[in-house]
Amino acid sequence: MPTLTKPQDPAPARKKHGRSWHRTAGKPVRWWMIALLLVIGFHRWIPDTRWLMVHMVTLGLITTSIMVWSQHFTEALLHHRLADGERPRQIVRIYGVTAGTVVLMVGMLADWWWLTLVSATVIGGLLTWHGVSLLGQVRVALPARFGMTVRWYAVAAFFLPVGAIFGAILALELADPWHSRFLLAHQTLNVLGFVGLTVSATLLTLWPTMVRTRVEDTATTLSRVALPAMAAGSLVAAGGSVGGWVPVVVPGLFSYAVGVALIGWIMVRTGMRKLPEGYMGWSVASGIAWLFITVVLALILVAARGLHASVMGALTIPFVAGFLLQTLLGAMSYILPSTMGGGPATVRASLAAINRGGIYRVTVLNLCIALFALPSGMLPSWVRALVSIVGAVAFAAFLPLMISSAKISVAGRRRLMAQRAGGGQPPAPANADADDAAAVAEPKHQTHALRQLVAGVLTVVLAVGAGIAVAPQSAGLGLSGSAENAVQATGNTTEVTMHAHQDMRFDPAEIQVPVGDRLVITLVNDDPANVHDLVFANGATSGRVNPGETAEVDAGIITEALEGWCSVIGHRSMGMTVAVIPVDSHGNPVGSVGHENHGAGAASSADDLQDPAAEVDFNAAPGEAFTVRDPALGPAPNETVHELALDVQEVAREVAPGVTMDAWTFNGDYTGPTLRGAVGDVFEVTLTNSGSMGHSVDFHAGDVSPDQTMRTIAPGESLVYRFEAVRSGIWLYHCATAPMSTHVAAGMFGAVIIDPPDLPRVDREYLLVQNETYLTVPSADQPDLPEGVDAVVDPVGIAAGRPSLTMFNGHATQYMHEKLLARPNERVRIWVLAAGPSKGTSFHVVGGQFDTVYKEGAYLLSPSSPENPGGTGGAQALDLAPAQGGFVEMSFPEAGTYTFVNHSFAEAERGARGQIEVAQ
Repeated sequence: MPTLTKPQDPAPARKKHGRSWHRTAGKPVRWWMIALLLVIGFHRWIPDTRWLMVHMVTLGLITTSIMVWSQHFTEALLHHRLADGERPRQIVRIYGVTAGTVVLMVGMLADWWWLTLVSATVIGGLLTWHGVSLLGQVRVALPARFGMTVRWYAVAAFFLPVGAIFGAILALELADPWHSRFLLAHQTLNVLGFVGLTVSATLLTLWPTMVRTRVEDTATTLSRVALPAMAAGSLVAAGGSVGGWVPVVVPGLFSYAVGVALIGWIMVRTGMRKLPEGYMGWSVASGIAWLFITVVLALILVAARGLHASVMGALTIPFVAGFLLQTLLGAMSYILPSTMGGGPATVRASLAAINRGGIYRVTVLNLCIALFALPSGMLPSWVRALVSIVGAVAFAAFLPLMISSAKISVAGRRRLMAQRAGGGQPPAPANADADDAAAVAEPKHQTHALRQLVAGVLTVVLAVGAGIAVAPQSAGLGLSGSAENAVQATGNTTEVTMHAHQDMRFDPAEIQVPVGDRLVITLVNDDPANVHDLVFANGATSGRVNPGETAEVDAGIITEALEGWCSVIGHRSMGMTVAVIPVDSHGNPVGSVGHENHGAGAASSADDLQDPAAEVDFNAAPGEAFTVRDPALGPAPNETVHELALDVQEVAREVAPGVTMDAWTFNGDYTGPTLRGAVGDVFEVTLTNSGSMGHSVDFHAGDVSPDQTMRTIAPGESLVYRFEAVRSGIWLYHCATAPMSTHVAAGMFGAVIIDPPDLPRVDREYLLVQNETYLTVPSADQPDLPEGVDAVVDPVGIAAGRPSLTMFNGHATQYMHEKLLARPNERVRIWVLAAGPSKGTSFHVVGGQFDTVYKEGAYLLSPSSPENPGGTGGAQALDLAPAQGGFVEMSFPEAGTYTFVNHSFAEAERGARGQIEVAQ
């Protein structure tokens, strides 16, 4: 049996250097593991997470690992240690690929094609350098039995530069069929060519070492057929893909599948002498099995569907999780403990730690991957969700086990060095008992392995059962016992492609399904700016779908009428609903089909009728964590060009004592920041959408075309809104994305004050922006809710004109407890803006009179006006319709507490009030 021992190196200093190189070179692999777990955990808030996670695995984890371990095995197989002077160049290549991958991801996410192209070129160049370096080591080394493996490492490295350039071309967002052609060519070269060839060449010697037996007699002969077949198959399939020639792609994939089958046969023959043990062996074996299965499926799908992007999209999970991750983590479970050393006992203990629960983990992972590989419509949505969680946990278990194993190795090495330093007899070298050094200290009893296998199966079965229990109808199980639920499943699947349009409609909005059929919907979001989803009354859901993306919804077996809708707040009320109607063989509806809830005026469910603000104590102070908004208004800045960044954030904000709502905000505050300037000033506002749906902004102070500046932008996008203030007044700005009433009621509004020329100075100046909001309790399955939220905007309440709260500056009671301040006889100016969305205001100060009233750009009352002889005229209220604004001025002759209100008392009693404390 060949033993992949490290090259001879008698000098302890050199050994330390070698281990140091491994640790330095391997750091990026650990970084990518941690980054991948973080992206998985925070994927809801990260754009293009599917693409990002796939490339973190392929370019991050896999490519970096290949560069590290192909060099390690090259030295072991050639029995030729690389000169120490070459180590820094290796580090440069490995870290360069890591940095290039990060830059490439930035270029893709920021949509900077030039940066994507540059980084792809750099990555390709570094892999070419890596391949040339490997060939150079072959030339200077003595002939070796397995030198062929190193040559195939170099050949595989030359595949990736071409695949990387194809990937950069894909970033141009080519239209089909070119996008699909280059996508298949890109994946064929990178996954099948670069990764597949490297892994297969490595397993020629690594596999028998892992299972602790000799190399199969026919392994070298078969490999000389298998590896060229795989390389030629990759090139032919990639060339056929670019040319759009299905008859060329299919033979290429067939050639590749034959090569993988031969590699698998070598592994089976080797394993027949000695079965794999623990996680490492079975994970690698599973990875190669998935590679063969996935290539065969790709061949069949290309032959049936042609060169369509959905072919490789349907195989992403089997390729990435089944083949790439399982092969990588299985190999690392053997390589890391073996190369870290520390003596035979330490290696055994370290292997035992990293392979703990191996059969259980492999069983869970492969069952989860198999479930995801099923044809569309066979796996209910809740089952998919729970199975994905179980599978992710099984994968993530590798990281803590790897850390535990590393600690054991480090401790063992320290003991070994201490023994040597003390002159004691070190333990026997690892090659004195190679079998024991590579053995996994997991119990070998068949009953123990069987227990883990059964436990793994039961874990996945429980996940599937829990998913069915959450939404039984999606699995064709009814709960009511009605005649409709007694319908027998036909075993057929009705597949429908549904489009979500910009006009807040689903197309089709009514779907007729043969009773007993399973319904699977492919939802395509054609809205260029808004996020949408599709939720059915039985719990089936698509999850949020970004503009231009596609999702699949398994609505289950249809036995009765079923309603669906978009759950993004406000979209259902605007008509984003769908009716699923079961029909018999003659096309006649089966059972009762109600349409009363279909349409823009849909009534709320029972939960929607609950108002979280119904029990608010309007005399209570805001919560301890609430920060009162300072109503004091500073003077306009001296500059004539005002720059402002508006960041859309969907956050939890208190709007009344005990009421915390899902607020959609500009810069995190319910009621956005205030802008102030003079006539002629220029405002340049950068709007960034950090929310989960489309948003926009409309500045009433700007006299501009709305086509570009007020357009809705998708999550992650930005725009610049530039306008010149040509007229004075207090102006509203707000989100202009439909339904606007919902966005404004959720907090997306603010004020722009453009001072009238020669505006007199006053002693104190305040700003009060009034708005009303309409609330309901969030539904149990409402997605993307911030933590602590107990209220969401209610579009039905808006349509009915039933406000929950009417507030000044975003809170119903804040100015009853944090009063505005003034002194007797000081001149006070109060700017007032009615933000709506639907209610105006009649602003009044109890006990006070206004001697100056300015409304909508003009003075209605002024002490010096000719229409006010002697300045004796006064006003008691400033009346403003929604989106109107102005200011009043007054002075208070006496100390006291003056209450300001919306004199529409119903609104005042809902929170539109506060107090001014006048004291000496």
